[in-house]
Amino acid sequence: MLHIVDSLAPWLGPGQVPFAVATVVAASGSVPRPVGTAMAVRADGAVIGTVSGGCVEAAVHAVALDAIATGECHRETFGYSDDDAFAVGLSCGGTLDVHVQPVLPDDDAARVLASLRSGNGPVALVRRIDGARRTAVVLEDPATTDAPSVARLLADLVGPDALDTATTQVRAVLRTGGTATVHAAHRGPGARHGVPGDACDDETEPVTLLVETRLPPPRFLVCGANDFAAALVRAVGLLGFRTTLVDAREVFADPRRFPGADEVVVEWPDRYLAAEVDAGRVDERTAVAVLTHDAKFDVPLLRLALGLPLAYVGAMGSRRSHEQRVHALRAEGVGEAGLARLRSPVGLDLGAVTPEEVAVAVAAEVVATRHGRAGAAALRPLSRTDGPLHAPPTVPHPPEEAR
Repeated sequence: MLHIVDSLAPWLGPGQVPFAVATVVAASGSVPRPVGTAMAVRADGAVIGTVSGGCVEAAVHAVALDAIATGECHRETFGYSDDDAFAVGLSCGGTLDVHVQPVLPDDDAARVLASLRSGNGPVALVRRIDGARRTAVVLEDPATTDAPSVARLLADLVGPDALDTATTQVRAVLRTGGTATVHAAHRGPGARHGVPGDACDDETEPVTLLVETRLPPPRFLVCGANDFAAALVRAVGLLGFRTTLVDAREVFADPRRFPGADEVVVEWPDRYLAAEVDAGRVDERTAVAVLTHDAKFDVPLLRLALGLPLAYVGAMGSRRSHEQRVHALRAEGVGEAGLARLRSPVGLDLGAVTPEEVAVAVAAEVVATRHGRAGAAALRPLSRTDGPLHAPPTVPHPPEEAR
């Protein structure tokens, strides 16, 4: 919905005609528009946006008018029909789940939309899309929002027994800067009874949230133009990173060698990182991997990177190379706290040998670090565990006065 917020400005404000927003919350098969695509329908029939490029617009339009009339949310599924390919549905063969939310003058939804009209600044919108709820929260500067802050905001949407899992999954979407539907299972004995303001007393079904973000994807700087770098930019690209390959040697930093990279830069890596920091294009989601095996490149870059609040800093090399690198970094003034953040030798111990296998090991370590599981426990196969699959770390519940 964020992509049509600015267009909705004339529809917001006292005395305006009610409208409804239909948003794609799930898609499968061959579908024309991705999750997060939205269309707004006003009570007088006016339309902004599209959810399918024409396939089901008329049906969604009718559902939106019904939502305005009843004041309740709807969730509808539109798909291909073998009996009548030209009936209301997607003749391309896919299926769309569409959540339709009414926006009435001066209600909470209208106020939330009004708060989003702030140009292209970073922001996230989180909405409950199960049942007839019309609740949503806005997160400013979502890329750097910590877990307790997210939990405090989500407490308006989610009961206490699902808050931990909801917080973990929402933050995962915020880090990548994407749009996704997440399901937060209840982990406690049930919500507390009779507590005013609890978002979901007596709920047992998983909470369903739609998370939409307006911020650029996180960045991954791969330093060193070699076969391992070519494999790594492909691997971390699957994690949602925008990848940059950096090397000062022009003969090796040929874009044709790295088709998986979003950009290839010929520059000394430390100078490039410093310039990106000064330009404000590096944040706490940024990751750096050093693959050059050359102290004149590695040490200046790592000295700078370990002094920044980056998400991940790794360096390739043997254990002997690692010891020499650490000795050189200490001589350059890097303290123990900074050295403790260095992932070197880079990657999890998967027995990787080939560039592609090493890339998987590094990507796995990035994921483990992201979720606080870079220790020995991260190496256990799920088949050898007996707890919840991919169980999130416990997130402190917000204090009552903050709720």
